[in-house]
Amino acid sequence: MKTTLHTTRFSRIGIAVGAIALTMATLAGPALARDPAYEAARSAGQVGEKMDGYLGIVGGGSADLRRIVDDINIKRKAVYAQKAQQQHATVEEYAFTSGCLLISQTSQGEKYQAPDGSWKTRGAGAPERDSRCP
Repeated sequence: MKTTLHTTRFSRIGIAVGAIALTMATLAGPALARDPAYEAARSAGQVGEKMDGYLGIVGGGSADLRRIVDDINIKRKAVYAQKAQQQHATVEEYAFTSGCLLISQTSQGEKYQAPDGSWKTRGAGAPERDSRCP
């Protein structure tokens, strides 16, 4: 029953994909694009999208990079919390579904976390995604 409830919640959140896509545009859009350090780290494969909806550091990362990633993730969590409440979901459920979309929106050459937890570089095809992704 727990698995069914869990799957049902992910399905319900999947219905709100339009709202999540708008959230993703807010989180990954112009505000972040203006930060040259973030853009450089993303282009260099030092950061990538994680399955849990947050940005991750690939490898060690400098203190400055950790601060940038932490700041982005704090902002994401605040948005996820607000949107999850509106969707009657948990923050984790909303963040996971957002992670699915963020990974699908990566560009060729960018890093993302595969379902097995390893870091992959996006090729020309679709990225590997969790089977629960909408």
